[in-house]
Amino acid sequence: MAARKGESRRKRSAQERDAQDKAADKEKEEVREDQVEDEEQDSDNDSGDEKAQKQTDKADSDINDEEEDEDEDEDEDEAQEEEEGEPEAKRARTSGNTRKVIVIIDDATLEPVKTSKGSYELLNCDDHIGLHKKLNKDMKRSRPDISHQMLLALLDSPLNKAGHLKIYIRTCQNILIEVSEHLRVPRTYKRFAGLMVQLLHKMKIRAVDGKKTLLKVVKNPVTRHLPPDARIFGMSVTGTLVDVHEFVPALDDSRPVVFIFGGFAHGHIQSDYAEAHLSVSEYPLSGACAVSRVMNAFEHKWNII
Repeated sequence: MAARKGESRRKRSAQERDAQDKAADKEKEEVREDQVEDEEQDSDNDSGDEKAQKQTDKADSDINDEEEDEDEDEDEDEAQEEEEGEPEAKRARTSGNTRKVIVIIDDATLEPVKTSKGSYELLNCDDHIGLHKKLNKDMKRSRPDISHQMLLALLDSPLNKAGHLKIYIRTCQNILIEVSEHLRVPRTYKRFAGLMVQLLHKMKIRAVDGKKTLLKVVKNPVTRHLPPDARIFGMSVTGTLVDVHEFVPALDDSRPVVFIFGGFAHGHIQSDYAEAHLSVSEYPLSGACAVSRVMNAFEHKWNII
């Protein structure tokens, strides 16, 4: 009887050990799966200078290919215009628009990230709290909506519609974007974010008919795209306070003017190529309000209604 009880205890003990071993193996497997998932997520959302450099290098490589294709397209368009006798009309359209204001939205927080659902979105402080913690990023700076608001103010302005405005965006990852004056910015942020994600993956956005390039990634630095005789001003709340309606009329119309605005909520632009830093109000202004003030001053100066 005692022998049977001892054998029964040994069987139960062996069964318990087997169950514990299986549970331990299952737990180890789950840990390995979590580690693989974390590694994949880290790979997708690799942050910092290394990722920015990779994206910039990829952009530069793709830009070279795009520029070659674009040169071929432009040659074909010019040949077609010559056959149709349109060069004079084209020169007439552009001859009256020699006066240019160039706006650079600098350090714009337009950073695509892969979400847990597998889709790509612009990193923003409202929807990606967990990602900010994981990537060790400051949520206060993740404001792509600021660039959206500024583009709406710029492209909807009479100054742009009259053909006197040129826009560039330099992202926080040092990717430079050229914006066409013909772009109609999506009215809602969600559609704007989708457009920017598409641009940063394809490097170029064309119009529906395919004839015009509305957005494209171009080579850095931005200074290579600026006229050599341009006057360049950085805009900052800590800059020299000026009355924009006195400052703008005093500018020489024979020289292009460049204004650099920050595309973020807090901080100051780092524009060592600017000759001076200015402020257009004694109060802190939103980016959209600040650009509107400057555009309005040029519209008054050039009688653009």
